[in-house]
Amino acid sequence: MYLKMAKRVLRETDKRLLWKFLITMGIKGSLSVIRYRRRLRRGQFFPPFLYISVINSCNLRCQGCWVDVSARQERISREAMRKLIREARAMGNVFFGIVGGEPFMHPELLDIFADHPDCYFQVFTNGHFIDDPTAARLRELGNVTPLISVEGNEIVSDQRRGRKGVLSRTMQGLHNCLKHRLLTGVCTSVCQTNIDDLLTEQWIDRLIEMGVFYTWFHVYRPMGPQAAPELCLTREQQRRVRQFVVEMRARKPIAIIDAYHDGEGRALCPAATGISHHINPWGGIEPCPIIQFATESIYDEGTLGEKFLNSRFLAAFRRLAQSTTRGCIVLERPDLLRELIEREGARDATARQTALQELAAMQIRESRYQPGDEIPEKSWLYRLLKRFFYNDFGLYAPYDHSTTSAPAVLAGEAPRAAHPLPVLQPTPSEAS
Repeated sequence: MYLKMAKRVLRETDKRLLWKFLITMGIKGSLSVIRYRRRLRRGQFFPPFLYISVINSCNLRCQGCWVDVSARQERISREAMRKLIREARAMGNVFFGIVGGEPFMHPELLDIFADHPDCYFQVFTNGHFIDDPTAARLRELGNVTPLISVEGNEIVSDQRRGRKGVLSRTMQGLHNCLKHRLLTGVCTSVCQTNIDDLLTEQWIDRLIEMGVFYTWFHVYRPMGPQAAPELCLTREQQRRVRQFVVEMRARKPIAIIDAYHDGEGRALCPAATGISHHINPWGGIEPCPIIQFATESIYDEGTLGEKFLNSRFLAAFRRLAQSTTRGCIVLERPDLLRELIEREGARDATARQTALQELAAMQIRESRYQPGDEIPEKSWLYRLLKRFFYNDFGLYAPYDHSTTSAPAVLAGEAPRAAHPLPVLQPTPSEAS
């Protein structure tokens, strides 16, 4: 399988783009993680991977979208991005996930990429704005990988994305990327309406045949003003996703991303470990894209590093998440998250200003944390990469989750913490 993947990479990619990826993400990205681990030993946090929502606007209206896509357009300017990336580079960062809204609706997006040839960008996109000239420019730049969202067949895509003819336009964008030999990925938010169509070996084989180099299966999370909880996966279906990913990784010559488990199959939260955080279109610094609350902004005085290192709210979130679950605290304990937000005075970072009410109305649900039912990696390569490059870094202490897990609440028990909530004060290193 590894030999087949190597042959695919050598035969189907632009060698200049491949070299750019290996140098920037392979070598420099590894150094970024090393610097992150060194900071951890000093009790300091600055994520090696930043996700930036550069714009809130989008041409689609997806079910369960938590972004204010219909609100007045807000975007991070090219100048502000220069400053943000420059200050992140000073902390060792080279990788930035670009999200939205639809990022390609940002009029300066390609210029932003061109401003930072020593960085690498992964763009989460529906593909509708990647025409042939845009794909050609991305190939010229060489430091961008498009990650194109496919949400099901023609009928499901129209239903999930809230528009007609979505899939054909998405596939055309994908075709343009592959035509220009870009390192291209396809992602799916797995839910009730697409799990049977896209969580299949046939779909993986089709992606390989088309020339796609990596894929990412997210698990749908019910957030936002119209959360669509009926789309959520059951516990058994979440295990099915994990089992599928592990099996395909060991058998298919395509990279399959999984940011939510370690090599032993134990769940983890990237925001809880501090390995990634999110910046919204208004500049607010958030734990992750679905937690739309902030106490700091990129527009505040001080450097980006100082804002992350000194943030009481982000530090308190990480400690609460680590002590509560290895899964997703938003799904399992929204009550504790709401208490934290109110205690720390974090502001609602949305345009609609209803995020706290939405959080209060959330039902407690299962997440990927399923203790005693873990599915370890079968691939030695993924085990090795996760151990070094993307793991919990020892932040999750041994903890009895028996009284905080979602199953107890779903069975009718009142939600409760296993111990009194910690005193949410920054450590000396975080406060200095």
